[in-house]
Amino acid sequence: MVTRVQRWGNSLALRIPHSFAVQAKVAEGTAVDIAVERDRLVVKPVQHQYRLRDLLKGIDRRNRHGEVRTGAAVGREIW
Repeated sequence: MVTRVQRWGNSLALRIPHSFAVQAKVAEGTAVDIAVERDRLVVKPVQHQYRLRDLLKGIDRRNRHGEVRTGAAVGREIW
């Protein structure tokens, strides 16, 4: 399929046909990695794989908050 690169503000944009988006499993808001490989643009969806162990490594004294007060009980909560 031949398409055209279009201006979008100060950048350039490329429209992805619906059939291509379905096949590539991308939708509006999907994070993609863009690279130039051998004079070609390559766009790949980013696959996030979070592991609890890795996320917990990011917690330390500087970014850990204390208890948060939510007010008095308003129903039959048990504190």
